[in-house]
Amino acid sequence: MTKAVHIVGAGLVGPLMAIYLAKKGFEVRLHERRPDMRKKKISAGRSINLALTARGLQSLEEVGLRDAVMKIAIPMKGRMVHDLQGNCNLQPYGQKEHEVIYAASRGLLNMMLLDAAEAYKNVHIEFNRRCTLYSIDTGKLTFEDEKTGAQETVKADTVIAADGAWSAIRKAMLARIENFNYSQSFLEYGYKELVIPPDERGGFRIEKHALHIWPRHNYMMIALPNTEGSFTATLFYPYEGKDSFAQLKGPTELMEFFRRDFPDVVPHMPELERDFFGNPTGALVTVKCGPWHAGGKAVLIGDAAHAIVPFFAQGMNSGFEDCRVLNSLIESSSPDWEAVFAAFTKARKPNADAIADMAVENFVEMRDSVTDPKFILRKKVGFELEKRWPDRFIPRYSMVIFRPDIPYAEAQRRGALQDRILDRLCANISAPEQVNWSEAETLLKQMA
Repeated sequence: MTKAVHIVGAGLVGPLMAIYLAKKGFEVRLHERRPDMRKKKISAGRSINLALTARGLQSLEEVGLRDAVMKIAIPMKGRMVHDLQGNCNLQPYGQKEHEVIYAASRGLLNMMLLDAAEAYKNVHIEFNRRCTLYSIDTGKLTFEDEKTGAQETVKADTVIAADGAWSAIRKAMLARIENFNYSQSFLEYGYKELVIPPDERGGFRIEKHALHIWPRHNYMMIALPNTEGSFTATLFYPYEGKDSFAQLKGPTELMEFFRRDFPDVVPHMPELERDFFGNPTGALVTVKCGPWHAGGKAVLIGDAAHAIVPFFAQGMNSGFEDCRVLNSLIESSSPDWEAVFAAFTKARKPNADAIADMAVENFVEMRDSVTDPKFILRKKVGFELEKRWPDRFIPRYSMVIFRPDIPYAEAQRRGALQDRILDRLCANISAPEQVNWSEAETLLKQMA
């Protein structure tokens, strides 16, 4: 019998990792703090709706779940930008038909992954088990039953921590590993989850195949479609200041704010007051740390290793990519875990740091730039460069979202070089037709 692997955390990343390990023949024990969401409804309000992209889909394809997940996913062709006057403008994500992203319910996807993991006889899932302590020295995990308060300590030779941004396993590493680096940074923004329900006939109130954005320079709201006809909307707003959550103290202030800044969506949100004051305000945090492993005893994956803000739709997708990369490094049922975990950290950390930085940058793009004529011009010129020289120019967004063969760090590096080229080509023009394409070709040749 192979050694058991303990996975802490059965959100999205934990069950996927369990499936990968089960297919390799490992005995897997999956521990989750929350109750079984398939049996008990878990309260909403802190989960930004999900966007699946090529990196996440590649991992789901490897474990045989892509087709099933596509049945609960809605393709989004681009950003539907709403201005203050209620006008809409669709900005496509890419030029090719397959270059779309997919909206999916976090809850439905999580339940599907739990079902798929539990279908393996060598996967055992235990709920209501909060990890309170981990000893790197002894390999012992201590859990507390969320219902009864009873505690249990188990010996765990190999631990994979998928327990999120506030990981108990990472906390143990920080306390015990002398050279462990850790940083967390919060945006001065929170988020509030709201709902656009289906219309009276059960249909979608606004365009179904788009990620909707209401950019307002210093803040914004987005909305993603759900299969039953609703949209999960999320307001990203400063905590303090003139325009902030602190100023929205009651229904009067809330409705004045929405009628002023989001007038076109107010008629579509009949329960706005209930949702706003009933749902909590979530925080937006970036976590960077390292090393991600404690010898061959434990390793961090997903948000436990690299929590990022949601503005590049890569939180879940990068976590799924972690699972795929870690699985590819495990060559046998009795691997050298220390070598595997060290190789995983070396391969993934530079890419995790890169996407963390790009996600923060993309927040500025989404709330400010999408209505800027200069940004729109650069986007058009970028698409034209890709058409003419597809082997030399791929927009950074496309590299991150549609090209899992290009590591995040490489997308960041190439994106910075391409930005300088776009700066040069767009400096004194007002339309793509005015680009000096001979100069463009010369610049692209020099880029490598």
